[in-house]
Amino acid sequence: MAVYKVTVATGDVREAGTNNSISITLVGTRGESQRTNISFLFLPGTERKLTVSCPRDLGPIVLVRLHKWRLFLEDAWFCKDVQVTAPDGTLYRFPCYQWLEGVTTLDVREGAGKKLLDDELELLREQRRQELKARQEAFQWKTFSEGWPRCLNVDSITELDSNAQFSCVRATNFNGLLIFQGATHLLSGFLLRRSSWKSLDEMRSIFSRTRGRNIVPEYVAQHWQEDEFFGYQFLNGNNPIVLRRCPALPPNFPVTPEMVAASLGPDTDLEKELARGRLFLVDYAVLDGLPTGPIHGRQQHAAAPLCLLHLGRDGRLRPIAIQINQTPGPTNPIFLPSDSEWDWLVAKTWVRNADFYSHQVLTHLLRTHLFAEVFAMATMRQLPSCHPLFKLLHPHFRFTFHINTLARTVLINPGGVIEKGSGLSHEGLRELGRRGLEAVTYRSLCLPEDIEDRGLGDVPGHHYREDARELWDALESYVSGIVKLYYLEDASVREDPELQAWILDIFTNGFLGRASSGIPSALTTRQELSRFLTMVVFTCSAQHAAVNNAQYDLGAFLPNAPSSMRLAPPQRKGQGSLTHLLETLPDVATTANILVALILLSSQLDDRRVLGEFPEVLFTEGGPRALVRALQGRLAALRDRIEERNEGAELRYGVLSPREVENSVSI
Repeated sequence: MAVYKVTVATGDVREAGTNNSISITLVGTRGESQRTNISFLFLPGTERKLTVSCPRDLGPIVLVRLHKWRLFLEDAWFCKDVQVTAPDGTLYRFPCYQWLEGVTTLDVREGAGKKLLDDELELLREQRRQELKARQEAFQWKTFSEGWPRCLNVDSITELDSNAQFSCVRATNFNGLLIFQGATHLLSGFLLRRSSWKSLDEMRSIFSRTRGRNIVPEYVAQHWQEDEFFGYQFLNGNNPIVLRRCPALPPNFPVTPEMVAASLGPDTDLEKELARGRLFLVDYAVLDGLPTGPIHGRQQHAAAPLCLLHLGRDGRLRPIAIQINQTPGPTNPIFLPSDSEWDWLVAKTWVRNADFYSHQVLTHLLRTHLFAEVFAMATMRQLPSCHPLFKLLHPHFRFTFHINTLARTVLINPGGVIEKGSGLSHEGLRELGRRGLEAVTYRSLCLPEDIEDRGLGDVPGHHYREDARELWDALESYVSGIVKLYYLEDASVREDPELQAWILDIFTNGFLGRASSGIPSALTTRQELSRFLTMVVFTCSAQHAAVNNAQYDLGAFLPNAPSSMRLAPPQRKGQGSLTHLLETLPDVATTANILVALILLSSQLDDRRVLGEFPEVLFTEGGPRALVRALQGRLAALRDRIEERNEGAELRYGVLSPREVENSVSI
């Protein structure tokens, strides 16, 4: 007689327990046990201990089968893990961390990471095949918009697999925050006012009533007109990936030396500053000609500006020339700091409006949310739960399907928040996303290469670059350590069919098979694999935090990030005035609608998990767990350095502090 001691743990999340019947079968290399009942009642955060007796030793235990059936009413159960102690004292751990619903049986593998070639038993190979078959049926691709990355084929969050949905805690927090902020603005009268703002000072009133943390919005309100703050945001704002060094002016931006002489200072000129690498360009050509729509019956307008910036001898970046549209000519003048105060301010506001579209649709939505979903889809479809790369990646997809499904049904759908609150029509939004994907390259998704290609490696005061590079290096060390543990040589990368199916799924459905993007369709070396995995984890965590977390802080004061423009761009100088600016900026109700979205998207919701925090212990071996501890140590050191830098700073940059970065795109 062989007696096994079994411990079954229920997760401590809300509603994890069940009153349905749960039983278990142990499966070893020499046979399996009888099905043994565990209990009819499980409470959250508790463990049930039992013994399973078998006529003979089962050999090494390779998986457990959990059986759930209901007596009367369905009551889902969240299993944390199962531990089995064999008669010889060997402890086997089976991480689960899944919801079981309905009458079902779930096979849970022993916790060691295993590639397909590591499984010698046909039983285990078949388990992999069946798991992937079920996942591929549950996670099917669909096209949301032609030319966009493909996504999960569901139409609402109610269709999501329970393991992909928000936890009860997060769902309650999310819905409550949305209702509260909407009600606050409605009661304040903002959502009912379709008129222009009366003054710039009045615009402060909307964020003074939203929440207590208004230090940064007030700073923005005080400094948004300053050229230094305008330039600072291209380095450390919500959209830090559009600035690039300018070795030569584009032909459609005919800035002359005389135009910028006063901005460059004495003893230099335009050609010298170009040669010295002190000029930078932001070009929003991707926005050119996009269709706009009406808001409250009034047609909106959009532009595709070019903005030239100069790195002064004091290390500050300032704009020195702005052309509001792409085609030069008499009706598209180049605005300069030497123009009237209001002409220059209106020109800068058109740049900020273009940056709003670029940031929201391309930098934020496309390059973090949609790509994260692509990576999650491929992982669910092609990597079984025992695969070491599934264990590595899974924490970085937590809640991504839920938040993206909400986005498609509330934010970017026809008549959604974006169409109602921004100047672009729904057709314009779709076209912008299509153009954006066509322009994405693999190098632009890899932080070190992106910084190098944009020529920003030595720009002072570039906190995004400094903090993001440290996060990239920490993640790369962690990821490459995992890869080396499970792939002992390059050949093992090439010979992993599940891995190759994973990368091909990403290339085909995420990047639509576009070879010019540089996205690989196959991986051949450990170095290639480590680089790609680092990009995936960085995109889902650090990059999303960098472009998401300060949306409210930097956008609550409307003129700094206008979501629409009600007047057409000026066709000559001398038209700028306070009245002209107030008539151009969004009306009060549109401002309130957008601000509700910004508050929600940049909120820190309950049940968040910061980078490096992995309470679900998917790796049971010592090697990966040591790498996790090393990662956590590096993140703690970076957090301390960022806090030291920010101490006493008038404007703190903390969005990439590890305490602010979530593991996944979850908001």
